[in-house]
Amino acid sequence: MFKSDDTGKLVLRLALGILILLHGIAKLKGGVGFISGQLTAHGLPAALAYGAYIGEVVAPILVIVGFFTRPAAWIIAINMVFAIFLVHMADLGAMTKQGGWALELQGMFLFAAIAVGFMGAGRLSLGGSTGKFN
Repeated sequence: MFKSDDTGKLVLRLALGILILLHGIAKLKGGVGFISGQLTAHGLPAALAYGAYIGEVVAPILVIVGFFTRPAAWIIAINMVFAIFLVHMADLGAMTKQGGWALELQGMFLFAAIAVGFMGAGRLSLGGSTGKFN
């Protein structure tokens, strides 16, 4: 049987990076006005909304290619904490009709980012096996 931790890390990096990047592309097209409104409604500066571009465009690209992967993954995790706090708190304990957690997508993004943050990119990355940049 084929076994490779590095291949598993690659699959996780690609899934997390691509799926978060799709959200970032939507924000590049539509702007961050909604996030800005959510931030001000919670007493936070509207300018923080531009951090979504870092958390949903720059960081996912770094995760995908495996360069500065750990810091990029932690940025994605922080981005997800903000998303849950600003938009999804009302559903934090909610279940769906099918028995799943209402925030399972957000939770999966958050915990996948945490996992990548702890594991790093692996050898199949731009940072390679040196560990300096992955």
